[in-house]
Amino acid sequence: MSYPGYPPSDGYPAFPGYPPTGQESVYPPAGQYPYPTVPGGFPPPGGGTFPAAPPNAGFPGAAGYSALGGYPASGGFPGAPQAGGMPPYPGGPGFAVPPTGPGFGGYPQQPPAQSYAGGGPAQIPVGFPGGQVPSPMPGPPAAVVQYTQGTIQAAPNFDAGRDAEILRKAMKGFGTDEQAIINVVANRSNDQRQKIKAAFKTMYGKDLIKDLKSELSGNVEELILALFMPSTYYDAWSLRHAMKGAGTQESVLIEILCTRTNQEIREIVNCYKSEFGRDIEEDIRSDTSGHFERLLISMCQGNRDENQTVDYQKAQEDAQRLYQAGEGRLGTDESCFNMVLASRSFPQLKATVEAYSRIANRDLLSSIDREFSGNVERGLKTIVQCALNRPAFFAERLYYSMKGAGTDDSTLIRIVVTRSEIDLVQIKQMFTQMYQKTLATMIASDTSGDYRQLLLAIVGQ
Repeated sequence: MSYPGYPPSDGYPAFPGYPPTGQESVYPPAGQYPYPTVPGGFPPPGGGTFPAAPPNAGFPGAAGYSALGGYPASGGFPGAPQAGGMPPYPGGPGFAVPPTGPGFGGYPQQPPAQSYAGGGPAQIPVGFPGGQVPSPMPGPPAAVVQYTQGTIQAAPNFDAGRDAEILRKAMKGFGTDEQAIINVVANRSNDQRQKIKAAFKTMYGKDLIKDLKSELSGNVEELILALFMPSTYYDAWSLRHAMKGAGTQESVLIEILCTRTNQEIREIVNCYKSEFGRDIEEDIRSDTSGHFERLLISMCQGNRDENQTVDYQKAQEDAQRLYQAGEGRLGTDESCFNMVLASRSFPQLKATVEAYSRIANRDLLSSIDREFSGNVERGLKTIVQCALNRPAFFAERLYYSMKGAGTDDSTLIRIVVTRSEIDLVQIKQMFTQMYQKTLATMIASDTSGDYRQLLLAIVGQ
């Protein structure tokens, strides 16, 4: 594929390396979610089933739901893009019996090594909520909870000038030494790559990104240019590109805005304004509508509670509120779901999900599926999935970017790049648990050449 000229001529700021217009990712088409059945589960949709999970896989499905969150075949997450979207780019009646496994509705819980804020399961004493509600239990201080599960770490003994020289030699003269480029970019943190860009311009008076664009092509070019974008800029650019022009790439809006931390969201919103001269809320309002628009606007505030203490009384009250707003009434009070899911901390939401399963006799993901549809359904599910197990959400997205005919390279590239210094180690672990194959194996079978080699280097293979 060819990229537009540098700098871009479409009004974007002169940041190098934009993927081409009309080449964004989409969710896989509807009907391609062959979740396995369990006793009492939904019948499998056409097109096959998932391989059977090995013993002790760690996320048994609750009766009546699939092994990945109880999604019935219709309205599976994520869904097909709406018509007109951009083209694809390379109290209740009583308490139910408490669930018996570590997963609610079969959605995998956070892996043991999880280092997210509130990553551990919210333990509810036996008999709750019939007995006395326990006092709030403090979690780890937010200041010490950090992402530590990236496949890419900052290189020791880093020398930006030396790396700039290596890249210059790799591109000088006839032909390109792609291996030398891969060896550098796959083994440097994003911050170090920014220093290499600066050193390159200082040393040679040339723009590194322009040179890379002239030497590379196709998916490997897109991947390397994404790696050289500052992380916040890459998210902001992805959001802008998802709303630019005819149609809207709703799946990208959901993936970014519903999964990032408060700090990440605020930095993205500021970057969007400074780099593109636009207000992200105004763009969301012009490109979306209804309850989906309101959910995204809520996400853009970056004001989710980040208190790591779980208040089980509030979790019980919120679960009852959600039940009365959906399953417990005729129609749905969408604003109630928006309020709870957009404002509560992720550890608090996990406790709410656990309480909800006791009240409604079904998991919250299944209730959202029954009460909502379309993009707002997918957005709400994404928030719940991230509260239960964020790496599992991204593992699922990666799986469906490669499953079936063709590869959604944009989604594959975006997730591998954006999670490479955050939690890609955990995503790989969950991928193996969920699909009985490694992420590297699937990448190797779905890609080729330098593109495959660079992807495998990033994921740590």
